Amino acid sequence: MAEEVRLDKYLWAIRAFKTRNEATEACNGGKVKLNGGAVKPSKQVKPGDELSVRKGAVQFTYKVLAPLEKRVGAALVPQYAENLTPQSELDKMRAPVETFFMKRDRGTGRPTKKDRRTMEALWDAIDFSDED
Repeated sequence: MAEEVRLDKYLWAIRAFKTRNEATEACNGGKVKLNGGAVKPSKQVKPGDELSVRKGAVQFTYKVLAPLEKRVGAALVPQYAENLTPQSELDKMRAPVETFFMKRDRGTGRPTKKDRRTMEALWDAIDFSDED
């Protein structure tokens, strides 16, 4: 097993990201910090390093226990990374998602197909000739 491994590979291997490409983009986007500093995806991680990963509103924190190049099952991840994420951050994942949906009264928006047919029938019934 290697002493050090690329950061993007490690994040993918411990299942912090679904794909290695997502891990690389997160590193390039400044969403990943190694020991408090911004890093590139090619940075080598070693045991004892602390990682901060921002995914949405949640800031995950991991401690590297052992380098890992190959993706492992979720049950084996605790052997390679210790999740130090505080409970307050994990609670953010369970927070209800606010949706902004405004209720519209029927008939106040675009006409329905039925409304259009009614309007067309009225227009056809009106005589627009100039006969008085």
